[in-house]
Formats: sequence, C-alpha cells, structure tokens
Amino acid sequence: MRTELVTEPSDRNRPNEDFTSVALPASGLGGALVVLDGVTPPKGDDGCVHGVPWFATRLGGTLTELSVSLPDVTLTEVLARAIRRTADAHADTCDLSHPRTPQATVVLVRWSADTVEYLVLSDSALLLLSPPGVVTPVLDDRLSRVPRTSLASDAIADATVRNKEGGFFTAAADPSVAGRAVTGTAARAEVRALAALTDGATRWTEKFHEGDWTDLFTVVRKEGARALVDRVRELEAADAQERTHLRRSKTHDDATVAYVEL
Repeated sequence: MRTELVTEPSDRNRPNEDFTSVALPASGLGGALVVLDGVTPPKGDDGCVHGVPWFATRLGGTLTELSVSLPDVTLTEVLARAIRRTADAHADTCDLSHPRTPQATVVLVRWSADTVEYLVLSDSALLLLSPPGVVTPVLDDRLSRVPRTSLASDAIADATVRNKEGGFFTAAADPSVAGRAVTGTAARAEVRALAALTDGATRWTEKFHEGDWTDLFTVVRKEGARALVDRVRELEAADAQERTHLRRSKTHDDATVAYVEL
C-alpha cells in the first residue's frame, strides 16, 4: 500500500488550519483516511478561546480514532460522535452557539478487506480511481449552489446559509449535521486508489481550470501530492495581480492532498 500526505499552510507565519491523517489498524485488513479544512473566521469574536487549528486537531484526531476503533459503526455516526466529543471538550469555556464557532469541512474514508466507505461534508473533495482508470469525484456541492448574493458578506452568509436548511453545512458543534454529509460504499475491488483534497488544492481544477478531476488525479498519482500543491502555488503567484481566476478569493489557502493506493 502506498500512502502520501502533503499539507501546507497558506502563510508559513500562520498556523495551518487543515488536518490530515491515515490510520492502519494492527490487523492489517483495512485503514482510514481523514482530511479536514478548518474554516477561517472573519476578524472579531468567534465565541471560542481555542481557535480553528485546535478544533481541527481535536476533531481530526477523534475521527481517526473512532473510524478504526469502531469498524461496525457507520461513518455518519462516527462523525456525529466525534463532533459531540469535540464540542464537549470546550462547551464549558466557549459559546458553541456562535455562528462562527470553529468548524471544518470533512472527508472521511474507511476501507476493509471487502469495502470502501466514504463521507464528504462541504467543499473538500474525494476522488476514487477504478481499476480501468475511471476517476469518480465525490462532492458535496451545496456551497457552489448557494446564490452569490447570500455570500456577499460574512454576516449575510452566517444569517442565511451557513449551517442552515437550503444552504450548506460544516462540522461545528451540532452532531446532527453528520446526517447532511454525502456518503456511500463501494466494493474494495472497484477502488484502485483514492485522493482527498481541501479546496486549497482543488483550485488547480476549480479555479484555474488547468484540467478536470481525472487530470488532477493523474498529477497526484504520477508526480506526487507535493507536485500538485507546488503547481497551485505557482498559479496563485502568477494571478496575484490581475486576479483573473482568484477574483475576490485570498491569494493563498491552506492546501492538503492525501493519496492512498489500496
């Protein structure tokens, strides 16, 4: 089995708000992959004394533990339990009802000798490669379907679409959000390899349009996860002035790529 993890902050002077891990149980019969993209809050109070990196680390660590220690529990329930445990860890010190309480996107994959289970919540991406070479993206595209007017400001987004019906959902403090995730199961024989990416890495396809999901997967598989992140950084730097592709987006974003060959 080949695994490769690369995560890089948007700015080396700031903490990385992404999280990634791969767990391989001692039984040797399966494993699990976790990728989170912590949501950077606007400047000001978010009701939490800990911050997004703390939250992503706690939630990601708990997801890693539960996904391998509870193989008979669904990934939806694994996420719900992990959110609940993380919320309990700071409920006494923080305002978890704040709309910007620390939160994250989620990609969670677990494989056994027979199956590959997956879960995606919000705008990180999971790509599955079949033995014949077909790449299937697993995406939660609700954020992309939200009217642009609803995202005109942080205040409007928080009031109308963030973690609300008809909007989009992230893992924050409410365990029930796990039921909103995109989930599925495939036979292990039908999945040759997989890649999970935060939106700082998927910019290569989604913002710069350098290729489709199959092209992106080919870069990761043949050149490595680091090569994809390096390409994104070069494209960001080249577009920093004219902002033809970046537009109102920040110039750099935390970028994470996790690759596993089964």
